[in-house]
Amino acid sequence: MNVFVAGGAGAVGTRLVPRLVEAGHAVVATTRSPAKVRAIEEMGARGVVVDGLDRAAVERAVQDARPEVVIHQLTALSGPVDLRRFDRFFALTNRLRTEGLDHLLAAARAVGARRFLAQSFAGWPYAREGAAVKTEEDRLDPDPPKRQRQTLAAIRYLEDAVTGADDVQGLALRYGGFYGPGNVLGRGGQMVEQVRRRRVPIVGDGAGVWSFLHIEDAASATVAAVGAGAPGVYNVVDDEPAAVSEWLPYLAETLGAKPPRRIPVWLARAAAGEAGVSMMTRIRGASNEKAKRELGWRPRWASWREGFRDGLG
Repeated sequence: MNVFVAGGAGAVGTRLVPRLVEAGHAVVATTRSPAKVRAIEEMGARGVVVDGLDRAAVERAVQDARPEVVIHQLTALSGPVDLRRFDRFFALTNRLRTEGLDHLLAAARAVGARRFLAQSFAGWPYAREGAAVKTEEDRLDPDPPKRQRQTLAAIRYLEDAVTGADDVQGLALRYGGFYGPGNVLGRGGQMVEQVRRRRVPIVGDGAGVWSFLHIEDAASATVAAVGAGAPGVYNVVDDEPAAVSEWLPYLAETLGAKPPRRIPVWLARAAAGEAGVSMMTRIRGASNEKAKRELGWRPRWASWREGFRDGLG
């Protein structure tokens, strides 16, 4: 099939594009940087320079590619998340999830694309109530921390627009927290180095539940979704959601670092804001049963335990 990947030079895109090519698809992938076109072409795809917020440029690129499947992987993230200024950190990514999505979805419709996949997120967006592990049927947080409200609104917008389309098969893939080579949670990455230096503490009881995903598993799940799965939302995470109090000491141990410090909630709130406290003490994890059942996908790194030990580098 002809597949158009918006964001082919990003964290997921650089793993996704070669897998799509290997699967026999003809791939056109975008980048904002002319310097990255060659890297895309070395992966076996055709690279084009496109600003995802430039409607006319997006329309031209999609029209020229005539894809059957369009994949939205556009983000604008670098470095660890600024928890105190969460929405400000995600501001450009949120525009890509809303304005950029509108441009790409309209262009896909104009050329008669059959299927549309978009990157979403699992984990902190779920309501911080009830079960520790959520399914796609559970509601998103009706009252997130103030500094996360704009970002959650953008995620809601993306998912509603993609899955509500009646003229294209729309799937929103809620990825877990990425780790692996080239990520902040990867060998040499900023979060790994902070854990080494004991700068990532357990806050309060450390009961916040995280769902992780190796970056290569994000790519493999997306390839599976090109041809499988009914329209809807899918949690794409590993098999073992875990509380901060469980995974953070294990990560420190695998890195040969001292155990993380423990700090009270009031101190963390002063340093990382309400969003930081929530991430460490209240968020819920996600179940991948639907993705495994309907996409026919299994994560290579079934647990962060093996992933942190063997998959960071």
